[in-house]
Amino acid sequence: MAVPPPPSRPRIPGSGLAKGLAVTLRTMTKKSVTAQYPDVQPELPPRSRGVIALFEENCTVCMLCARECPDWCIYIDSHKETVPAAAPGGRERSRNVLDRFAIDFSLCMYCGICIEVCPFDALFWSPEFEYAETDILELTHERDKLREWMWTVPEPPALDPGAEEPKEIAAARKAAEKLEAQRAQEAQQTQEDHQSHQTHQANQVHQANQKAEGEE
Repeated sequence: MAVPPPPSRPRIPGSGLAKGLAVTLRTMTKKSVTAQYPDVQPELPPRSRGVIALFEENCTVCMLCARECPDWCIYIDSHKETVPAAAPGGRERSRNVLDRFAIDFSLCMYCGICIEVCPFDALFWSPEFEYAETDILELTHERDKLREWMWTVPEPPALDPGAEEPKEIAAARKAAEKLEAQRAQEAQQTQEDHQSHQTHQANQVHQANQKAEGEE
Protein backbone atom coordinates (compact mmCIF):
# COMPACT_ATOMS: atom_id res chain seq x y z
CA MET A 1 0.00 0.00 0.00
CA ALA A 2 1.48 3.30 -1.08
CA VAL A 3 2.09 5.87 1.62
CA PRO A 4 0.56 9.22 0.74
CA PRO A 5 3.04 12.11 0.60
CA PRO A 6 3.02 14.53 3.52
CA PRO A 7 0.91 17.60 2.99
CA SER A 8 2.90 20.53 1.61
CA ARG A 9 3.08 23.75 3.55
CA PRO A 10 1.07 26.59 2.10
CA ARG A 11 3.32 29.15 0.42
CA ILE A 12 3.19 32.64 1.82
CA PRO A 13 2.63 35.19 -0.92
CA GLY A 14 5.77 37.20 -1.57
CA SER A 15 8.14 34.82 0.27
CA GLY A 16 10.37 34.39 -2.80
CA LEU A 17 10.64 38.16 -3.23
CA ALA A 18 11.56 38.53 0.45
CA LYS A 19 14.33 35.94 0.14
CA GLY A 20 15.72 37.65 -2.93
CA LEU A 21 15.72 41.03 -1.21
CA ALA A 22 17.47 39.50 1.81
CA VAL A 23 20.27 38.18 -0.42
CA THR A 24 20.54 41.61 -2.07
CA LEU A 25 20.78 43.36 1.29
CA ARG A 26 23.48 40.96 2.52
CA THR A 27 25.48 41.54 -0.65
CA MET A 28 25.13 45.31 -0.39
CA THR A 29 26.68 45.33 3.07
CA LYS A 30 29.81 43.47 1.93
CA LYS A 31 32.85 45.39 0.73
CA SER A 32 33.42 45.01 -2.99
CA VAL A 33 36.82 43.85 -4.21
CA THR A 34 38.03 44.88 -7.63
CA ALA A 35 40.79 42.89 -9.29
CA GLN A 36 43.30 45.37 -10.69
CA TYR A 37 44.27 43.11 -13.58
CA PRO A 38 46.53 43.44 -15.59
CA ASP A 39 48.34 45.95 -13.38
CA VAL A 40 48.23 43.47 -10.50
CA GLN A 41 48.69 39.80 -11.31
CA PRO A 42 46.17 37.46 -9.68
CA GLU A 43 47.26 34.97 -7.04
CA LEU A 44 46.63 31.64 -8.72
CA PRO A 45 46.28 28.31 -6.91
CA PRO A 46 49.49 26.24 -6.91
CA ARG A 47 47.94 23.58 -9.18
CA SER A 48 46.54 25.96 -11.79
CA ARG A 49 46.32 24.57 -15.30
CA GLY A 50 47.56 27.44 -17.38
CA VAL A 51 49.80 25.99 -20.07
CA ILE A 52 51.90 22.88 -20.66
CA ALA A 53 55.67 23.34 -20.37
CA LEU A 54 58.31 21.08 -21.92
CA PHE A 55 61.59 20.00 -20.34
CA GLU A 56 63.08 18.65 -23.54
CA GLU A 57 66.21 17.18 -21.93
CA ASN A 58 63.98 14.50 -20.37
CA CYS A 59 62.05 13.76 -23.56
CA THR A 60 62.97 10.41 -25.15
CA VAL A 61 60.50 10.75 -28.06
CA CYS A 62 58.52 7.75 -26.81
CA MET A 63 55.39 9.33 -28.41
CA LEU A 64 53.27 8.23 -25.46
CA CYS A 65 51.86 11.72 -24.85
CA ALA A 66 50.89 12.14 -28.52
CA ARG A 67 49.22 8.72 -28.65
CA GLU A 68 47.24 9.24 -25.44
CA CYS A 69 46.11 12.79 -26.27
CA PRO A 70 42.33 12.63 -26.90
CA ASP A 71 42.46 15.75 -29.11
CA TRP A 72 45.56 14.78 -31.11
CA CYS A 73 46.98 18.25 -30.57
CA ILE A 74 50.60 17.21 -29.90
CA TYR A 75 52.95 17.08 -32.89
CA ILE A 76 56.33 15.35 -32.53
CA ASP A 77 59.04 14.83 -35.15
CA SER A 78 62.33 13.05 -34.57
CA HIS A 79 65.16 11.19 -36.26
CA LYS A 80 67.46 8.36 -35.26
CA GLU A 81 71.09 8.98 -34.46
CA THR A 82 73.85 6.42 -34.05
CA VAL A 83 75.84 6.65 -30.84
CA PRO A 84 79.35 5.18 -31.01
CA ALA A 85 80.38 2.44 -28.61
CA ALA A 86 81.46 3.60 -25.19
CA ALA A 87 84.29 1.06 -25.03
CA PRO A 88 86.45 -0.58 -27.69
CA GLY A 89 84.73 -3.63 -29.11
CA GLY A 90 81.32 -2.53 -27.86
CA ARG A 91 78.15 -2.21 -29.86
CA GLU A 92 76.85 1.02 -31.34
CA ARG A 93 73.51 2.26 -30.11
CA SER A 94 70.77 4.22 -31.84
CA ARG A 95 68.70 6.87 -30.09
CA ASN A 96 65.83 9.15 -31.03
CA VAL A 97 66.65 12.85 -31.33
CA LEU A 98 63.82 15.34 -30.91
CA ASP A 99 63.34 17.63 -33.91
CA ARG A 100 59.92 19.14 -33.17
CA PHE A 101 57.57 19.22 -30.22
CA ALA A 102 54.51 21.43 -30.64
CA ILE A 103 51.12 21.71 -28.95
CA ASP A 104 48.06 23.24 -30.60
CA PHE A 105 46.34 25.02 -27.71
CA SER A 106 43.35 25.84 -29.88
CA LEU A 107 42.53 22.11 -29.69
CA CYS A 108 43.90 21.30 -26.23
CA MET A 109 41.21 20.75 -23.59
CA TYR A 110 43.69 20.86 -20.66
CA CYS A 111 42.88 17.37 -19.45
CA GLY A 112 46.48 16.76 -18.35
CA ILE A 113 46.63 13.20 -19.69
CA CYS A 114 49.92 13.91 -21.50
CA ILE A 115 51.51 15.07 -18.26
CA GLU A 116 50.22 12.07 -16.33
CA VAL A 117 51.38 9.44 -18.83
CA CYS A 118 54.85 10.91 -19.48
CA PRO A 119 57.22 8.34 -17.89
CA PHE A 120 60.24 10.65 -17.90
CA ASP A 121 58.86 13.88 -16.36
CA ALA A 122 59.22 15.96 -19.51
CA LEU A 123 55.85 17.77 -19.31
CA PHE A 124 54.64 20.02 -16.49
CA TRP A 125 51.75 22.34 -15.70
CA SER A 126 52.60 26.02 -15.66
CA PRO A 127 50.26 28.69 -14.22
CA GLU A 128 51.09 30.97 -17.17
CA PHE A 129 47.85 31.95 -18.90
CA GLU A 130 48.63 35.11 -20.87
CA TYR A 131 49.17 33.64 -24.32
CA ALA A 132 46.10 34.78 -26.22
CA GLU A 133 46.57 35.41 -29.94
CA THR A 134 44.57 37.27 -32.58
CA ASP A 135 45.20 34.47 -35.09
CA ILE A 136 44.21 30.91 -34.22
CA LEU A 137 47.21 29.61 -36.15
CA GLU A 138 49.50 31.33 -33.64
CA LEU A 139 48.17 29.09 -30.84
CA THR A 140 50.35 26.23 -32.05
CA HIS A 141 53.42 26.73 -29.89
CA GLU A 142 56.72 25.08 -30.74
CA ARG A 143 59.23 23.56 -28.32
CA ASP A 144 61.19 26.81 -27.89
CA LYS A 145 58.13 28.52 -26.44
CA LEU A 146 57.21 25.47 -24.40
CA ARG A 147 60.74 25.47 -22.99
CA GLU A 148 60.43 29.14 -21.98
CA TRP A 149 57.31 28.27 -19.98
CA MET A 150 59.30 25.64 -18.12
CA TRP A 151 60.87 28.37 -15.98
CA THR A 152 57.40 29.45 -14.78
CA VAL A 153 56.60 26.01 -13.34
CA PRO A 154 56.29 26.33 -9.54
CA GLU A 155 58.27 24.12 -7.21
CA PRO A 156 56.48 20.98 -6.00
CA PRO A 157 54.85 21.28 -2.57
CA ALA A 158 56.78 20.05 0.41
CA LEU A 159 56.09 16.52 1.58
CA ASP A 160 54.16 15.81 4.74
CA PRO A 161 56.70 15.26 7.55
CA GLY A 162 54.86 12.08 8.51
CA ALA A 163 54.67 10.71 4.97
CA GLU A 164 56.70 7.77 3.76
CA GLU A 165 59.86 8.45 1.84
CA PRO A 166 59.26 8.28 -1.93
CA LYS A 167 60.52 5.08 -3.55
CA GLU A 168 62.68 7.00 -6.00
CA ILE A 169 64.45 8.94 -3.23
CA ALA A 170 64.83 5.82 -1.09
CA ALA A 171 66.34 3.89 -3.99
CA ALA A 172 68.72 6.75 -4.81
CA ARG A 173 69.73 7.09 -1.15
CA LYS A 174 70.41 3.36 -0.81
CA ALA A 175 72.45 3.37 -4.01
CA ALA A 176 74.47 6.36 -2.74
CA GLU A 177 75.04 4.68 0.63
CA LYS A 178 76.13 1.47 -1.10
CA LEU A 179 78.53 3.37 -3.34
CA GLU A 180 79.95 5.28 -0.38
CA ALA A 181 80.44 2.02 1.54
CA GLN A 182 82.24 0.49 -1.45
CA ARG A 183 84.51 3.52 -1.75
CA ALA A 184 85.27 3.43 1.98
CA GLN A 185 86.06 -0.28 1.75
CA GLU A 186 88.30 0.29 -1.26
CA ALA A 187 90.08 3.14 0.54
CA GLN A 188 90.59 0.97 3.62
CA GLN A 189 91.89 -1.89 1.48
CA THR A 190 94.26 0.48 -0.31
CA GLN A 191 95.53 1.79 3.01
CA GLU A 192 96.05 -1.74 4.33
CA ASP A 193 97.89 -2.72 1.15
CA HIS A 194 100.07 0.37 1.47
CA GLN A 195 100.87 -0.42 5.10
CA SER A 196 101.59 -4.03 4.21
CA HIS A 197 103.91 -2.91 1.42
CA GLN A 198 105.73 -0.54 3.75
CA THR A 199 106.06 -3.30 6.35
CA HIS A 200 107.38 -5.68 3.73
CA GLN A 201 109.93 -3.12 2.56
CA ALA A 202 111.00 -2.45 6.16
CA ASN A 203 111.47 -6.16 6.75
CA GLN A 204 113.54 -6.47 3.61
CA VAL A 205 115.74 -3.55 4.67
CA HIS A 206 116.11 -5.03 8.15
CA GLN A 207 117.04 -8.43 6.75
CA ALA A 208 119.52 -6.83 4.37
CA ASN A 209 121.12 -4.93 7.26
CA GLN A 210 121.37 -8.09 9.35
CA LYS A 211 122.92 -9.97 6.44
CA ALA A 212 125.44 -7.20 5.92
CA GLU A 213 126.36 -7.20 9.61
CA GLY A 214 126.78 -11.01 9.56
CA GLU A 215 129.12 -10.83 6.58
CA GLU A 216 131.29 -8.28 8.38
